[in-house]
Amino acid sequence: MNILRGLAAAALAVSVLTPTAPAAAASVPAPVTTTLRQAVTQLPVAEEHRTGYKRDLYKHWNRGLDLADGCDTRREVILSEAVTAPQVGAGCKITGGTWHSAYDDQVVVDAGRLDVDHFVPLAEVYDSEQTPWSAARREAYANDQGSPDTLIAVSAASNRSKSDKDPAEWLPSDGSYRCAYAATWAGTKSRWGLAVDPVERQALLALAQECPTTTVVYEPAP
Repeated sequence: MNILRGLAAAALAVSVLTPTAPAAAASVPAPVTTTLRQAVTQLPVAEEHRTGYKRDLYKHWNRGLDLADGCDTRREVILSEAVTAPQVGAGCKITGGTWHSAYDDQVVVDAGRLDVDHFVPLAEVYDSEQTPWSAARREAYANDQGSPDTLIAVSAASNRSKSDKDPAEWLPSDGSYRCAYAATWAGTKSRWGLAVDPVERQALLALAQECPTTTVVYEPAP
C-alpha cells in the first residue's frame, strides 16, 4: 500500500513539474486577393463625418520597427523605399540616395524633398471609421509598416497637391499609376475596415472599369 502511494505521489510530482505545451501562436490573417471592382463593391458605404477631427489624434511618427536604429517610422519608410541606398549618419541623418515618386513619376535625389504620405490620409481615415477607433489603433494606422501600401514616400509637391483628398477629388498626375493608385486605396481601406462615401465609391468604380485586370492584395490589419 505504501509503495502504491509512493508511485502515485511520484506521478503527481511529474505531472506538476512537466511544463505544458505552449499555446498555439495567434494566426496571421491570410492575404486577400481580389479584383479592383470586387474590392470596391465590398467596402461599406457611409457618409463622412469630419466633426472633431484633429491630426494629433493619430500619433506619428513613432520609433518604427527597429527600436535600435535611431530612425522613426517616417525615416524607416524613406530608407526602405530608396532606389539607390543613401548614407545614414548619427541621429538617422540621411544623405545621398535616390527615390522614385510614384504620384508624379519624378526622381528625387534629396530626402528632404520627400514626404511620407498616409496613402489614405489621416483626415479621410477619421471620416471613414465606422465606429471611433481607440488611440492605439489610430497610432497603429499612422505608423503601419505591416503593409507596403499604407505609407509611401513621394515628392513633397505631389503630396501637398493631394492633401486629404479622396480619389473623387484627386488622382496622380502620372496617368500610368492610376490603376495601381485605385487598387492601393481600396486595399488600404479594406485592410483597415474603412468605409467609402457614395461619391468616392462611384469614382473608384469608374477607375475599376478603366482597370479591369487590376488586382487588389491586402492583409486585414491586426
